Amino acid sequence: MIAPVSPRTRERSHPLMGTLLTVAFFNIMKLLNFLKPKKPAQPSIESYGQPSSIEPEQIQSIMEWLFASLMAAGYLGKSHLFWYDSDKPDPSLEQVVKKVIRRDEPIFLYRCGGRVSPAPNGYYWRMMGEHPSMRVYQLEIEDDS
Repeated sequence: MIAPVSPRTRERSHPLMGTLLTVAFFNIMKLLNFLKPKKPAQPSIESYGQPSSIEPEQIQSIMEWLFASLMAAGYLGKSHLFWYDSDKPDPSLEQVVKKVIRRDEPIFLYRCGGRVSPAPNGYYWRMMGEHPSMRVYQLEIEDDS
């Protein structure tokens, strides 16, 4: 007659069993997370140098317009909006623009003063004529041709 195997004996005879069960559990959880419905992706806008001279309602209107424009273009990633006041320029904003360029994400500028910020070498600010204020610009690469 064969004696039943106690749970303790079973554990000692299969030292990898606990590890295998843990790995299997995590793989099942990954699969379930993969099958879970995803939230629709939306664009996001990082804002830099927001001046106090502009009313909050106007800022909200500009952000909503830019958000809707990105959605209409089918862009669902991160973008950046710089508020530039040529009467009180902030040199640190130029450094941030150069840093953000490396991310290959859309960069916009809202001109609060009379002039637009100098663009980094190899780039220019293209006015977005679609916005009624004629103060929204997109940073674009200069064409070498």
